Amino acid sequence: MSAPAFTADRYAAGNGWSFPRAFGARSILILMGALALLFYSGQRVEAGRMLSETGTALLAKMGLADEPAASQGLGRVIGRLVPLQLSDRQDIARIPNFDPGHLPAFAYLEQVSTTEQALNPATLKLEARPVAHTYMVEPLGYVRHVLIKVVETLEIAFWGTLIAVLLGLPLALLSATNMMPLWPVRFAARSVVGLLRAVPELISALFLVIAYGFGPIAGFLALGLHGAGVLGKFFADDMENADAKPQEALRAIGASRLAIWRMAILPQVMPHNIGSTLYILDRNVRMATVIGLVGAGGIGQELKGRYDMYDYGHVGTILLAIFLVVLLLDQASGRLRRRFL
Repeated sequence: MSAPAFTADRYAAGNGWSFPRAFGARSILILMGALALLFYSGQRVEAGRMLSETGTALLAKMGLADEPAASQGLGRVIGRLVPLQLSDRQDIARIPNFDPGHLPAFAYLEQVSTTEQALNPATLKLEARPVAHTYMVEPLGYVRHVLIKVVETLEIAFWGTLIAVLLGLPLALLSATNMMPLWPVRFAARSVVGLLRAVPELISALFLVIAYGFGPIAGFLALGLHGAGVLGKFFADDMENADAKPQEALRAIGASRLAIWRMAILPQVMPHNIGSTLYILDRNVRMATVIGLVGAGGIGQELKGRYDMYDYGHVGTILLAIFLVVLLLDQASGRLRRRFL
């Protein structure tokens, strides 16, 4: 007689064990509560209107519905981003100490005749009079100006990262439990790190612009303070997660805490620290553009000014420059990560 076939059901019945259910009543209740909260929050942020207008715009592109007014306005603005503004035109009357014999490279003069309304002193009436203006045109003048602003943006990001490292590393040393034995000092350092991390760069830039005026100072200080909070957190966590055995060996022979950090902790955490610093540098380049919108220097300040003046051709040139900078930065950051990590 052959032995009965072994099955999972026989084994479960004989041993009093059964497969656990994938979802229990508690999981279903939690899921329903999360969906209800999500639905309530979606109404508050008008997610339904976003889906409705987006769907209407897509149907309008397929010719199945009328295009909404907001979509038409956005389409007109996007259409005005091209052609890109490459040249720069300046009225020579507004150029101090202008010398027509010493023009910049590739620049030329252009005369434009227009009609302006002027008051006739005899009749005290406005009359149209022809007026001639002479402009100096540089074919790639605005491109050069944008490149200068891009370099300033990169400098703001670099200095912000430098300040973040210089402030974040001491705060991390004072925050890590294996480096600072006094808990009041650790608590104070972690509080400072949390405060710096909690204040967004855009908010701190608003106050720094009041203190230092418009320009790059407010920009790199805002980036540096927030970055110091982020790096202080990252560096401290890396120190605490380092292997304790090399630290114990150095501590047994009487090494100081700084010596332990230099010879036992730093070699372990250096790749992580480099990766965190590159992340902050990459983020600072993007945020340097954003904080420029509040007057903190860089290409963002130029973008805000041109947008307010409805110079959409200039805006298109700036957006293209930002895209190229971010693309090149991603490539450079990837190479650095592969080399050091």
